[in-house]
Amino acid sequence: MSKKLGSGKLVIATHNAGKLKEIAALLAPFGLECISAGSLGLPEPDETGQTFVENALIKARAAAESSGLVALADDSGLSVATLGGRPGVYTANWAERQWFEGEPGRDWYMAMGKVEGMIRAKGPGTSREAWFTCVLALAWPDGGHAVYEGRANGTLTWPPRGTKGFGYDPIFVPDGHEVTFAELDPEAKHRISHRARAFSKLVADQFDQ
Repeated sequence: MSKKLGSGKLVIATHNAGKLKEIAALLAPFGLECISAGSLGLPEPDETGQTFVENALIKARAAAESSGLVALADDSGLSVATLGGRPGVYTANWAERQWFEGEPGRDWYMAMGKVEGMIRAKGPGTSREAWFTCVLALAWPDGGHAVYEGRANGTLTWPPRGTKGFGYDPIFVPDGHEVTFAELDPEAKHRISHRARAFSKLVADQFDQ
């Protein structure tokens, strides 16, 4: 039997405002006050894992140890079939660049363009099959943990469409839809996304639903 979440504060181990907003919305019905690792001034640990599970646990454990609170981390990414599952765990890395002031930043349009360029380089008719994976890791300050995984299948489109998502959402069309994740209203996306599917497993386990 896994440990159970109670009410109160839950540290979301992210410095990404879009991800915090989406996770907080999913947890809103359960009486949890979600605060980000960024707002607490917690450092971002090096994600040295080779899988989504490993990286999610690294982030959750670091946040739980630093804050003394239960922490939830999300490690998620886009995998493209014809690219051998890349970018995968390196999804965010593909967006990294150095700005003119020498400080790191992320350019998601650049990252989406890189994926599109690699697909086109393989020639016309190349499969655009892709999927998003989300692994959620809960970590308690005493060392306990739980892991939940979700996946959303779809295809990639170009050019990017929509402004309601983040990351690679503007080029991902989920199976059964004609619009991208970034064109869907947040409530609609919450019902079908990889993150939503991982959360349904977390909720079923943690809140006996």
